[in-house]
Amino acid sequence: MPVVSKPFTRLLVCFLLSGLFLVPSPTRSEDAAELRPLRTLSLNKLDSLLPAGTHILVEPSAIEAFLVALEGTPPDWATVYGRGHQDPGHDERLFNLNRERDTARDGNPVLNWHMAFVWSGEVSQFDPTSRSYGVAVGPEFNATQWGMVRFKPEEFPSNLRVRPEKKLADRIGRSLARHEKVHVFVVMAGVLIPSESVIYDFSHEEEGVGLIMPVVRVEQVEVLLRRSPGNYAQPGKAPIK
Repeated sequence: MPVVSKPFTRLLVCFLLSGLFLVPSPTRSEDAAELRPLRTLSLNKLDSLLPAGTHILVEPSAIEAFLVALEGTPPDWATVYGRGHQDPGHDERLFNLNRERDTARDGNPVLNWHMAFVWSGEVSQFDPTSRSYGVAVGPEFNATQWGMVRFKPEEFPSNLRVRPEKKLADRIGRSLARHEKVHVFVVMAGVLIPSESVIYDFSHEEEGVGLIMPVVRVEQVEVLLRRSPGNYAQPGKAPIK
């Protein structure tokens, strides 16, 4: 067996230990917020932020065209609903509707569409350390001829924050100090999840109204300033309701 000198052994150990400190460490935890710009772009120019060919599903007509291409025809909501939740066959009919639609859309090329949809948001507390604002986010319910449509992200950042440029941040700060709300559009873009891509249900707000929830694997999030009391940005279009 070769003889290894003690000085060499000590040198080798030091070298190996020093390597432990050369391994890159994570720059932030998974729970840390990703700071995003607060854009003053109007919704009708949204395509400039998205990959070419993205289907922007904001207007009811665009949402309906998407559903026709993917699902064909609207469900017979009245038959599925029956006498409502007290109807013994209600849950089974709704379950069967979802399974039948899952099977029917299998292999449909629309499943590969890159699409964008919008939720509503509101700028909240300011963090002086990161010079950013939190954003409280909620879903949009879009009234269509198919029923109410609510796009559902598979996952969504739990701690969404925006960092406006300084002049805009100053105006937002003054508005919040006056207890005025600052609204934003939260734009999410991605593709439908491969299985159970669309969920059919009924509205919890309006009895008997059908609810359709396309489930999207989000790949991109953009935050756009909505028209607010401070008039920080040129209004792009009427609020989506």
